[in-house]
Amino acid sequence: MKIGLLTVSKSCCDIERVNLSRTRDPESTKRNILAAAKMEFATKGLSGARVDDIANVAKVNKRMIYHYFESKENLFKQVIEKAYLDIREAELKLNLEHLDAKSALETLVRFTWKYYLDNPEFIRLVNSENLHHARHLKASKEVVQANRNYVGLVQSILDRGVQEGEFRDQIDPVNLNITIAAIGYYYLNNRFTGSIIFEQDLMDSEALDKRLEFNIETILKLVSR
Repeated sequence: MKIGLLTVSKSCCDIERVNLSRTRDPESTKRNILAAAKMEFATKGLSGARVDDIANVAKVNKRMIYHYFESKENLFKQVIEKAYLDIREAELKLNLEHLDAKSALETLVRFTWKYYLDNPEFIRLVNSENLHHARHLKASKEVVQANRNYVGLVQSILDRGVQEGEFRDQIDPVNLNITIAAIGYYYLNNRFTGSIIFEQDLMDSEALDKRLEFNIETILKLVSR
């Protein structure tokens, strides 16, 4: 009997240690919640996502989600905010300022295409946020500033290209950014219907390679002298 009591007591202590560990590492817990929420929102959207399912995947108590994020709405806001900040941070790591303008722009087009392929949930989250008229992004000063910095980065590439005699003058960096995003975003977002309409597998590896080369050629022709 004593052995049994000791075993039960030890198990209870183990559970308490796990709970204390989670409590004492709030940043790790929040990261787990955000990761689980990202996939839930990407799959089901804001309306269809369930906090219970997010809690199960994150392996936390549902009350902990409300403790850290207050509401499902605010959790979605932080997920979409982080999604944009992540891609902006990844772009900065390309060190485009150290490349000639033509190479920098090609690198950016390649990166954008690969990022969409490797992070399909990003496209789905953007679609979901557009359904809500971007009301969550409007409240994010961090995202606004990060995108201003990104537009500035694209502008610096264009300015460098003009100085190097490669690019035309007076190209709008915002419209160029929209075009770079659009030629990848539209293709991948409509890959299922497109494969039927155009009678080819748009996600075939050869088709993806051809599309990337087409994207690069299109953008470079658009800006070149």
